[in-house]
Amino acid sequence: MSIRVLVADDQSMVRAGFRLLLSGEDDIEVVAEASNGLEAVDKAARFHPTVILMDIRMPELDGLEATRRILAADEAARVLILTTFDLDEYVYEALCAGASGFVLKDDPPEQLLAAIRTVAGGEALLSPAITRRVIEQFTRLRPPAPPKGIEELTERELDVFRLIARGLSNAEIGQELFISDTTVKTHITHILGKLRLRDRVQAVVLAHQTGLFDRDAPPGPRP
Repeated sequence: MSIRVLVADDQSMVRAGFRLLLSGEDDIEVVAEASNGLEAVDKAARFHPTVILMDIRMPELDGLEATRRILAADEAARVLILTTFDLDEYVYEALCAGASGFVLKDDPPEQLLAAIRTVAGGEALLSPAITRRVIEQFTRLRPPAPPKGIEELTERELDVFRLIARGLSNAEIGQELFISDTTVKTHITHILGKLRLRDRVQAVVLAHQTGLFDRDAPPGPRP
């Protein structure tokens, strides 16, 4: 089953470039394009794409509000934000809006394709560079009370949660804690379920929004 993609960007050349790139992939199909946020919301409802490539800055309705409206109408939708390093202030807002990940417009094609497949598979995507900016943003905020459900996590789940918040991949978490990828995935599933979170991005948001972990004191591995 192919991955259905909606490309939302106000620059026709950018949309054409993405369509050309994605047309060469057997498992990816561009089902629609949108030149502004309102059109993105409308076409997301009409074409039910698996992944929406969403530019932040668009006329009529920006990518942030378009993301909010799309996810309000369809919780299963996956929005992959197209951004640049000079848009840090939007990263935090997009995470809170429910975006499943970010890609930089000047990323190599193979990274974009990997990002689309990752998000389509139900995972979330935060590059280390983006994660660092998110952490820096949240550390400027006054942390509220710990999140509901945190007391239900086991000690090992807290370790995994802490490493997710630091931006580590499943493989890196496994290496850090000396556990298999399958075990890491199981812990993440339990964490998301107990905290009633949709995906990994929401876990990162929650951890830093609540000041849950001290990023300068990562856990040590246990035997």
